[in-house]
Amino acid sequence: MIKIEHNVETGEIVQREMNADEIAQLQKDAEQAAERKSQAEAKAAQRAALLNRLGITEDEAKLLLA
Repeated sequence: MIKIEHNVETGEIVQREMNADEIAQLQKDAEQAAERKSQAEAKAAQRAALLNRLGITEDEAKLLLA
């Protein structure tokens, strides 16, 4: 994988291969992002199910909780 480093002070742009630590961190970050997305989707589904059981829209729920 290629990493691009841009020094904004000098304008120098360096392209280089990522080292093992950088690749591992990139994979870890991607896994964490996927987990956060999955949790957000699950929370949204739970919220939608609750609103459906209550028979109200999200706007109506906001009015009730305001």
